[in-house]
Amino acid sequence: MRIGFISTRLKGTDGVSLEVEKWANVLKRMGHEMFYCAGELGGYASGGTLIPKLHFADQSIQMLTREAFDEKSDGDTTRLVDDIYTYADELRAPLRNFIRANKLDLIVVQNALTIPMNLPLGVCLTGLIAELGINTIAHHHDFFWERQRYQTNRILDLLDTTFPAKLPSIQHITINSIAQHRLKARRGIDSIVIPNVYDFATPPLPVDDYSRDFRTSLGLSDEETFVLQPTRVIRRKSIELAIELVARLELPNARVFISHRADDEGLDYWLWLKREASVMGVQVQLIDHIIGEERSSMNGHKIYSLWDAYPHADLVTFPSSYEGFGNALLEGIYFQRLMLVNRYPVFVADIEPLGFEFITIDGFVDQNAIDLTRRLLHEPAEVERMVKKNYEIARDHFSLEVLQQKLHEVLANF
Repeated sequence: MRIGFISTRLKGTDGVSLEVEKWANVLKRMGHEMFYCAGELGGYASGGTLIPKLHFADQSIQMLTREAFDEKSDGDTTRLVDDIYTYADELRAPLRNFIRANKLDLIVVQNALTIPMNLPLGVCLTGLIAELGINTIAHHHDFFWERQRYQTNRILDLLDTTFPAKLPSIQHITINSIAQHRLKARRGIDSIVIPNVYDFATPPLPVDDYSRDFRTSLGLSDEETFVLQPTRVIRRKSIELAIELVARLELPNARVFISHRADDEGLDYWLWLKREASVMGVQVQLIDHIIGEERSSMNGHKIYSLWDAYPHADLVTFPSSYEGFGNALLEGIYFQRLMLVNRYPVFVADIEPLGFEFITIDGFVDQNAIDLTRRLLHEPAEVERMVKKNYEIARDHFSLEVLQQKLHEVLANF
């Protein structure tokens, strides 16, 4: 089949972009041909169809988002909805052309019918799918009702008919069982759970000459503890818990290194984190300036990939209060790192019961977590046993082979 992926952004190391690449690789392995369309393209999607207004960062799209979800907004709701549909009409022709010019048999809408970061795009896709009757997979990563910032809004009727749309040609995919149950209860929509995955059949490559100096580039000696927080700086990541853990471990020259950017949802949380870290005597450092999608150089400085960082980490922290699934969790398992995990709901429902071994907390850093972390940092043999066990469990449940089997079942429904 000729399959087209449509999203707001297909570039970088965000969860959606990473998962699309895995799906695309598996579908190619199955003999299908891939096409891409988004408001920003990069890496595997570089040769795709670029429609800038599909991006949630487009100025006009952001204006509509602020009007719809800012609790201080008290404008004319009818005018707002009219504006959303006007912008949606502008997107219809280029999206229709993407589908027709590439003679697509199936489109895979990646989160654009799920979370209302681009309201006109969701409206446009709903109308276009109904118009063309094209077979569609709607891959849902995070619904609007799962995000605090979308709870206050002036367009609930629009949200409840578009995010996601309920159409006969759409097969819905959720990434965890909680989302599956809530989608059914809230909208009466059935879905298939396909969790996030990783290529566990291919073990990670050893540290090579390029990445051997990664710790040195951070100013870390061999004796210092490298604590990696491999996420964006947004509130639900609860990075303050990682900072508190490090503070209470009483490490010399205590530092937490954050891999991703700090401005995805504004800088207020980042500025607050820095103040909290200072009070606790911990240095919190962004290292997004030396980590890119792939190895490269910029202004004469070496740029590493995120995969270069993981093998050097003594401890990976993942204290999120909420995740749709948790790509960074799978990455930490893949690179066989000691991990601290906050028991977020999806972890409790779909991951923990499989028998993984992590340092866990329940919304706060308790003394047991401190004692266990301190002990394991000095017991490499025990850590080795834990991470190898975790790798084997993940290979059985979250591998590309599992994804291929599930996609085969989904495609058979069409």
